[in-house]
Amino acid sequence: MSEKWRNLWVLTAAVLLAKGLWFSAPAVVPQLTEEWALTGSQQSWLTMTVQAGFVAGAVISAATNLADRVAPQYLLAASALLGALFNAGIALFAGTPNTVLALRVLTGVCLAGVYPPGMKLMATWCKEDRGLGIGLLVGALTIGSASPHLISALPFLGGPSGMPPWRSVVLVASVSAAIGAVLAAAFVRPGPILPAARSFDWRYATRALQEKPSRLANFGYLGHMWELYAMWAWVPLFLLASYRQAGWSEGAARYAGFAAIAAGGAGSVIAGVWADRWGRTTVAIGSLAISGTCCLLAGPAFAYPALLTALCLVWGFAVVADSAQFSTAISELADPEHIGTALTVQTSLGFLLTMVTIWMIPPLVERIGWEWAFATLAAGPLFGIASMARLRALPEAVKMASGNR
Repeated sequence: MSEKWRNLWVLTAAVLLAKGLWFSAPAVVPQLTEEWALTGSQQSWLTMTVQAGFVAGAVISAATNLADRVAPQYLLAASALLGALFNAGIALFAGTPNTVLALRVLTGVCLAGVYPPGMKLMATWCKEDRGLGIGLLVGALTIGSASPHLISALPFLGGPSGMPPWRSVVLVASVSAAIGAVLAAAFVRPGPILPAARSFDWRYATRALQEKPSRLANFGYLGHMWELYAMWAWVPLFLLASYRQAGWSEGAARYAGFAAIAAGGAGSVIAGVWADRWGRTTVAIGSLAISGTCCLLAGPAFAYPALLTALCLVWGFAVVADSAQFSTAISELADPEHIGTALTVQTSLGFLLTMVTIWMIPPLVERIGWEWAFATLAAGPLFGIASMARLRALPEAVKMASGNR
């Protein structure tokens, strides 16, 4: 195996193991709700606090130029280890929902030191195949995010109610992240394509939205993010509700929830290959069209668990398939001296937006039921498609994917 691919595969494994921290608490919402009688709003905040912490961590890291002061593999490793400790604190010390939420914020801050440095490391090894490289990283993020749902379905962790003790699930996710930290520190090194170190430029932060090509790429990303994390946060519970209503196994529902999110791992890699060959906007528009259609079809399929499971697998494959392409597009369209600033702006805006859709699903479920709540997410893909179609028509689009728009 070449040095390049050895580094890329170890980096992929490290990110996969670390990202289990993201949904370690949302994966055990039924258990936490039973223990603490959580409201719909509190259930939402289990994920939203991580989003808020991630945005804060990304901005602090960018403003202090931390990614250029610390070798990215060590920044990734230290962040994963700290995140594992904060997450483990939830299982070991948390006695109230407020303590859990505070530790979730700190976990989110740490996760901001995992994904962006991971993208930077991947980019140091990839040039013509950058879409594939970042697709691998997003695939790792996706499967890692889904992993707590798999852990919660393992029969040997099951408790008297058939659901595993939530503290066990959280601790397993923390141990996995710590292993990822060791892998990154011990075996991952930057590649030969090292960009010049540049500090965060607040002036360029607004220019990144004023320049039309970058603005449209960001709009496409926002349309994608409107749907993505709400789908990831709530589809496992959506499937659980469907299986319960039909009298099907709850254990099978948890496996289905894991598979629905993890399917995006394959989607990210395959879309990365296709985007390098056929164009970023082509793949993004196709992915958004499929996932947006799934938003609309999920409700009518609620009463049919087998059909719903198949639909959610397609949805999970498509919903994140385009994710890496928006970041890659920004890296190709933005001023090379300020790519870090442009990516920070994109990521921060996207994760702030996810807090809106994650929060709004539980109240919608109470008012109109699981059957129709997800239809509201289709607005995001529609906006994203319109934005990417406009970007495709611009002359600057030839900068993407070696001219493959």
